[in-house]
Amino acid sequence: MRLSLHRRYRYLPNLRLVASRKATCMADPEDKSPAESKTQNSVTRGIASLFMWNQVLVIASLFLAMLGVNSLMAEVTVTKIAISVFLLLLAIGLLIASADFFVEGAKGLARRIGVAEIIIGLTIVSLGTSLPEILISSQAAWEARQNPCIAGAADCATDFALGNIYGSVLVQITLILGLVVLIRPLSVRPTWIGRDGLMMLFAVVLLSVFLLLDDKLSRIEGFILCALYLCYIGYLVSHREQIRADEFEVIEEIRIEQERTLDWTGASYVVMLAVGLALAMFASERVIDAASIIAIELGVPSAVVGTTISAVGTSIPELAVALMAARRSQGVAIGTLIGSNITDPMLSVGLAAMINPISVMSTGLFYGLIMPATIACVALCLLFMWTDFKFNRWEGGILVGCYAVFVYLLLTISG
Repeated sequence: MRLSLHRRYRYLPNLRLVASRKATCMADPEDKSPAESKTQNSVTRGIASLFMWNQVLVIASLFLAMLGVNSLMAEVTVTKIAISVFLLLLAIGLLIASADFFVEGAKGLARRIGVAEIIIGLTIVSLGTSLPEILISSQAAWEARQNPCIAGAADCATDFALGNIYGSVLVQITLILGLVVLIRPLSVRPTWIGRDGLMMLFAVVLLSVFLLLDDKLSRIEGFILCALYLCYIGYLVSHREQIRADEFEVIEEIRIEQERTLDWTGASYVVMLAVGLALAMFASERVIDAASIIAIELGVPSAVVGTTISAVGTSIPELAVALMAARRSQGVAIGTLIGSNITDPMLSVGLAAMINPISVMSTGLFYGLIMPATIACVALCLLFMWTDFKFNRWEGGILVGCYAVFVYLLLTISG
């Protein structure tokens, strides 16, 4: 009997330990103070640690690869299409990576200054996914200002910029959204259609009307587009408490899970801002150059290159965020794409037009296919949303099919 009692009670300390561990695991995470949570989930690093960060290593590798390809093109007497395409892909990759690097620095610096998280989400983060399009459009406008386009030229930088904007809207609302819906059907909230969906359609239609008036976008029209976009952002900020309970709160949770909170010093964030912006501008210039070479060698309009290769490449950030949101079975994926499609036809083109008025050179291609296809696909997407406030897989398949038909018609007409 003594032996059995000894054996029974000798395990009590271990049982207490197990109970203690269970109590710790069942404790409410919200009971932890912000300082304790930050200490457990974050590590503060300085400038020296940037050189060993994986993201910096990727950016450095892409930059060195681009320099190598540039030197190779200088030695080759006849420009190779394959080299130009490879350079274009490297430039798009560097543009996306450096833009993300810039946004990371902007977010971190804003937090250190004391800007609210919801303001960061509504402004810096939402603009971050559209930064490639903004830089490409601005760089193309600057290129057109330095080297004005000749009437009838197929390699006009402004055509590339407009093709990239319309192409990005079309890619995101058909190909990317269609792929996301094929993976997982999404529910749509009525507020998205009434606020963001109609604003997206209004932005595309207004830009098209400005271009149809006189085949160009003047500085005043560009200022109007930028002013309307700022009014839209002001509306979102003024209603931030309501929106916090809607899509942006979930987006922020997704990003927090992805990042696992890696903190840097203030000087490190300043370096991210400076280096990220400088490399993004360098990459956007290389994108324009490579696209022009491809257009000349293939004899196709720059609008075709901007609507296909460049538009798909610069839409990769939106695809990544949308797929992450869809994996959590949240309709936030739709809100993310709609928000980007408001930024592109208003802020991106507006800033470019303020740098230099944008003229349409390939009028037949733009007015005959690119512009009506974009407006029609945006309207079709809103119709799918409005029917039963849900995106089904067959609707996603139709959207992907619409983009495939558009690319076929684009290559047929331009060829």
